[in-house]
Amino acid sequence: MYLLSICFVLLNIAASFAAETTFDTSRWTQSKIPIANPSGESLVLNTIDSPPRSNATQNGVILILHGWPETSHQFRHVITPLSDAGYRVIVPDYRGAGLSSKPKSGYEKFQMAEDMHTLIQSHFNISEKIHVVGNDIGGMIAWAYSARYPNDTASVAWGEVPLPGTVFWEEIYSSPEAYHFSFNAVPDLPEALVTGKERTYIQSFYDGVSVKTHWITDELVDYYAHQFSRPGALRAGFELYRAFAQDVKENKEWLEKNGKVKVPTLGMFGGAFVLANGGEMVREVAEAVEDLVIPGTGHWLAEESPGEWVEGVLKFVGKHS
Repeated sequence: MYLLSICFVLLNIAASFAAETTFDTSRWTQSKIPIANPSGESLVLNTIDSPPRSNATQNGVILILHGWPETSHQFRHVITPLSDAGYRVIVPDYRGAGLSSKPKSGYEKFQMAEDMHTLIQSHFNISEKIHVVGNDIGGMIAWAYSARYPNDTASVAWGEVPLPGTVFWEEIYSSPEAYHFSFNAVPDLPEALVTGKERTYIQSFYDGVSVKTHWITDELVDYYAHQFSRPGALRAGFELYRAFAQDVKENKEWLEKNGKVKVPTLGMFGGAFVLANGGEMVREVAEAVEDLVIPGTGHWLAEESPGEWVEGVLKFVGKHS
């Protein structure tokens, strides 16, 4: 029955992905949610909340965290298929992104994990363990969530990012493919150079780190160019990178004190991208690790190969629900 359910979900993905603008949002609620985190900050997090079908078995909650330069829109093709499989799916724009608050500080990934934990427990009043999934910067936050809140995390799936503080991080940080890690972290200059040219800069990442390109439409690039043209959006996005030095410090300190994460972990990578061998890095920071490497896929897993992404996530979280 479970395999039949996955097949049904994958058929629905194929139908929705055939037309970029027709993904099913009928059960989504999207709203700006005010939170006050334990660090004393008040933020607004724009969040999509998609419940399971009313007649579906309730399997749990999946929190999905996007990367840069994207927003919750990154997961438009996979939200409803996951909720069709019986999961409540919660997808926020993290601090600094989309329609969420853009404070001047707080872009360390442990801090951003605190934002997410506050959203889940204090706003949604979800006390059960949840599944956390992240791509790119969202993967850094997902690992931090599982490290900081292991008793509230049923499983974590993350990838397509070198985690600050690992050996893999040191290798990738200095590589030509990661030039933007250094550029984005320079104070003030990126804002001066990219303002008014947001579309050109964003397009360069889609062109440079994707393998399948059918999903990269003018409409999509225009959407993200608009998002990053909002007041404070470029600065907030670059602050994610300016926080990397502190992320390295905090991650190393946490691992030295606590050892590897004990939460069941799935490493997720595109088989045709430079990070394809990232599974070794995941094992550097987590104990119980499985791998999902999607063949013929670049950096944007849920957009390039949404069917394979959903199938992999459902198989993994199904073991821990």
